[in-house]
Amino acid sequence: MIDLELEAGLAVVTINRPEARNAISRDTMDELEKVLDAVDSSGAHALAITGAGERAFISGGDLKELAAIRTFEGAVDMALRMRGLCDRIANFPGPTIAAVNGHALGGGAEVAVAADIRIAAEGIQIGFTQVMLAIMPAWGGSERLAAMVGKGKALMLAGGGLVVDAPEAARLGLVDKVLPRAEFDAGWRAIARSLAHQPAVEIKRIMSGATTAQEAAEAFGRLWVADEHWAEVDKVFSRMKNK
Repeated sequence: MIDLELEAGLAVVTINRPEARNAISRDTMDELEKVLDAVDSSGAHALAITGAGERAFISGGDLKELAAIRTFEGAVDMALRMRGLCDRIANFPGPTIAAVNGHALGGGAEVAVAADIRIAAEGIQIGFTQVMLAIMPAWGGSERLAAMVGKGKALMLAGGGLVVDAPEAARLGLVDKVLPRAEFDAGWRAIARSLAHQPAVEIKRIMSGATTAQEAAEAFGRLWVADEHWAEVDKVFSRMKNK
């Protein structure tokens, strides 16, 4: 089951399979596709993805189900299916946040690095553990990890199947912020809400390097003439008058 919350420009997607440590099955993939379709049509400016409970963010693929795949073609099909969904998270127009509420192992780590920002609760562990099953990350995690922490560190992490705690993940650049467990839910939601607006969407687009100086200036111009900008300017003037 996947839950979707929509609130003031923020879409929150929760993988809600605590009985399976939020593992990804084929049905989960199908449902995630539908939920991402709903997010795309909602007009949300920011997207957060998290897991239900405190034990697991996403524990990877649902091994009990996916073990039934025994052919080369079937393995490739499954890898491309979930890779496409991770690509959709990575390519969402606005900021994406992985709220890593619990352990993110194997495919769970791949989903986490598909997001722009990773916020972790104290006590969690994260690791690209696929090599422990004599396989490799197949959902885009290898490429994204290398871009994030550098090829050498990425090869040590994914090639060695290393599992690191939240402080070490932050030191490596694998996690952007670590919050105490008691403050985690309120904390990541506050950060996500702070990014749920059109300027953050434009900033992400420009940071991607896919825009020219002219296009960046035009994005600024659109924001400058928008009603939202002048409403905030009026608030500043009002506060100045009241001082």
